[in-house]
Amino acid sequence: MSSKKMANQKASHEISQVKSTSISAQNARFIQRLRLGSIDTFTAMRELNICRPGARICDLRNAGYRIDTARIVLTDEWGRTHRGVALYTLMSEPRSAA
Repeated sequence: MSSKKMANQKASHEISQVKSTSISAQNARFIQRLRLGSIDTFTAMRELNICRPGARICDLRNAGYRIDTARIVLTDEWGRTHRGVALYTLMSEPRSAA
């Protein structure tokens, strides 16, 4: 009998979704995350594997999503302070998405 544990299939599926770099996959991840609350540029890049969050926000706005952008000061994991980091908040969705 092997002592290896079976992988959590749900977790594996979620990880594979984050690995997809197609624009449609990035937009889907971004809007799903925005539905949970505000997210900043650094978090979108790090947790959602989105290289250019601003471009994806532009895509979503063009698709009818109303997304507010606030500029915040953020300290990164190395202790460096960044001014003007975008914080995105979903305000409303297009009727077809609701």
